[in-house]
Amino acid sequence: MTKFDKAKLPSRHVTEGPSRAPHRSFYHAMGMTEEEIHQPLVGVATCWNEAAPCNISLNRQAQAAKAGVREAHGSPREFTTITVTDGIAMGHEGMRSSLASREAIADTVELTMRGHCYDALVGLAGCDKSLPGMMMAMVRLNVPSVFVYGGSILPGRAPTDVGLPDDLAGRDLTVQDMFEAVGRHQNGTLSDEALAVLERVACPSAGACGGQFTANTMACVSEAIGLALLNSSGAPAPYESRDHYAAASGEAVMMLLEKNIRARDVVTRKSLENAARVVACTGGSTNAGLHLPAIAHEAGIEFYLEDVCDIFRDTPYFVDLKPGGNYVAKDLYEAGGVPVVMKELRKAGLLHEDCMTSAGVTLGEALDSIKGEADGRVIYPIETPLTKTGGVVGLKGNIAPEGAIVKVAGIAPEHQVFTGPARVFECEEDAFEAVQNRAYEEGEVLVIRNEGPAGGPGMREMLATTAALSGQGMGKKVALITDGRFSGATRGFCVGHVGPEAAHGGPIALLATGDIITIDAIKGELSVDLSDAELAKRKDAWAGPRETIYASGAVWKFAQLVGATYKGAVTHPGAQAEKHVYMDL
Repeated sequence: MTKFDKAKLPSRHVTEGPSRAPHRSFYHAMGMTEEEIHQPLVGVATCWNEAAPCNISLNRQAQAAKAGVREAHGSPREFTTITVTDGIAMGHEGMRSSLASREAIADTVELTMRGHCYDALVGLAGCDKSLPGMMMAMVRLNVPSVFVYGGSILPGRAPTDVGLPDDLAGRDLTVQDMFEAVGRHQNGTLSDEALAVLERVACPSAGACGGQFTANTMACVSEAIGLALLNSSGAPAPYESRDHYAAASGEAVMMLLEKNIRARDVVTRKSLENAARVVACTGGSTNAGLHLPAIAHEAGIEFYLEDVCDIFRDTPYFVDLKPGGNYVAKDLYEAGGVPVVMKELRKAGLLHEDCMTSAGVTLGEALDSIKGEADGRVIYPIETPLTKTGGVVGLKGNIAPEGAIVKVAGIAPEHQVFTGPARVFECEEDAFEAVQNRAYEEGEVLVIRNEGPAGGPGMREMLATTAALSGQGMGKKVALITDGRFSGATRGFCVGHVGPEAAHGGPIALLATGDIITIDAIKGELSVDLSDAELAKRKDAWAGPRETIYASGAVWKFAQLVGATYKGAVTHPGAQAEKHVYMDL
């Protein structure tokens, strides 16, 4: 039985010595025993709520994590924070709250941990921004930490006996199919009745969206970066095995506390590079290009969009997942999960094996115990990948001096170069209306600006618009660029994160309908056929940022504080400006 000396742990400030008798009285009021009060206090943070299926099972899994902490002689203290679920927020003003919620999650977990002097953290998260938000809090606090993903949703199944189109009947479904079904409904190729059938069967269980969208991408990141136990992210949310992983995570955090292995011992430049590799080879969400720099920022590491994209460029894409491919998270889990993916990367020398993990051993040591091998169906051998470069590509040029990002997983090389006239929209609503009304032409580049972190405000995702294009069969016939973001479920030639954003006077603010734009994902270029002199002339005539309706409140506050997209759209100076270490106060 492990006994902990609390003389140097934060919780000594609330549990030890005669002067803390008033504090201890609160713990007695909650039914804690003398022994429990004097054990390490471990925060068990969840993003549980009833907003969406992504988060609904976190409450159950938190109880298992608490049991693991108790088993290893710690005292778990459960608390919750917010989640904004993108599937519900998508396509309307609510999406402005999404990216700001990442910062709010990190901030509220930090404040709760600091305020109550907890010694370690087990964090459970389910939906897109809650995963990086929770990991950012772990790295910011630099306490012994273990991350637990709530798990993915089970795939839906379209029935075969109700007259659905042949390409849908009998097929596995994700919420991506529902957004694309809206486009098909708009252009008359899907009936009201068929749409009603699909919406009832697409999402059949608890869990986050099933494809390699942002939640599952960041869940893979949590294992690759070392904060989550190997294979813990794979099992779907309803599986009982999720509870076993949660309990093991509770025990693991106590081992990390005993060994004084902290979050920044785990999250290093090398582990961030490992995480970017896994995003690339799985065709992960472009949002990883925003969240990895934000996590790095909490550790004081300069790891920006361009660094992420450099890794994407020379990493083979060999895991066949939606939206670019054919399979969902459940299939990846059954094929061996992220550990098998990392074993393939290791074979090609593309993995830093000496990184510490939350299991208290190096990544290489952890992978040595994994028996599975690539199945050739979901996980291809790295020698015979789907494509030789990553599923996500970085772009730069006179439209995006600070960079941009595009997912090319599932797009044939001949379709990765696109030149056409711009059709400029000042916001997503205008673009969505034009798509609904087919008020655009094949061969155009749709430009949606004023949707960046500050100018949106909130850097909304554009899934409603891109899915409508795909549903209309136009996903390969037009391209789209924006200073906003795309959902991990977006497919088609869609460029996001264009920086500097329009509100900061970036070149995207200066584009006009008819300008000839070239997107070249092979060479990594995003440019407009305008001279430097013409761009300078337009900049001089620019009227300044568009006024928004957000002049107060949390979204306004986010817009005032948020930095450049390529640095992760963060809202505070980060670890480089620190003057103390929380654990050592």
